Amino acid sequence: MAGERAGHSLQATALVNEAYLRLIDVQHVNWQNRAHFLAMSARLMRRILVDYARSRGYQKRGGGAVKVTFDEGLPVVGGRDQDLVAVDDALEALAKIDERKGKVVELRFFGGLSVEETAAVLKVSPETVMRDWKLAKAWLLRELRSASAK
Repeated sequence: MAGERAGHSLQATALVNEAYLRLIDVQHVNWQNRAHFLAMSARLMRRILVDYARSRGYQKRGGGAVKVTFDEGLPVVGGRDQDLVAVDDALEALAKIDERKGKVVELRFFGGLSVEETAAVLKVSPETVMRDWKLAKAWLLRELRSASAK
């Protein structure tokens, strides 16, 4: 979240708080190590951001849902939510082709992990993470451009 623009649709503290609430709500999880915890945290943060973006899009289209605010301090910013949903859709397509590259993006982009932390979670070398990261970014960029052209 540190690299996001000012006024992002979710504040970092709200995102971490929601992830924490979901983590403590999970019962019977056998946490294997720090890497397992970080991987689960990244996945939860991705889900929270994408769910929030999708719900914003739903409300914009007049879905008739009762609006319940996530946090009174969260500014509503349009346009970027659709981008996040498109990234999530492209990331799911990438994971079907190459699961590890999908996990690298999820851990780095949504989880904010460093190259070394991502390598530890995935049990690969940092060089492998960097290769996967570069290829995944190029693949995702191509997918997002082709999706926006449609």
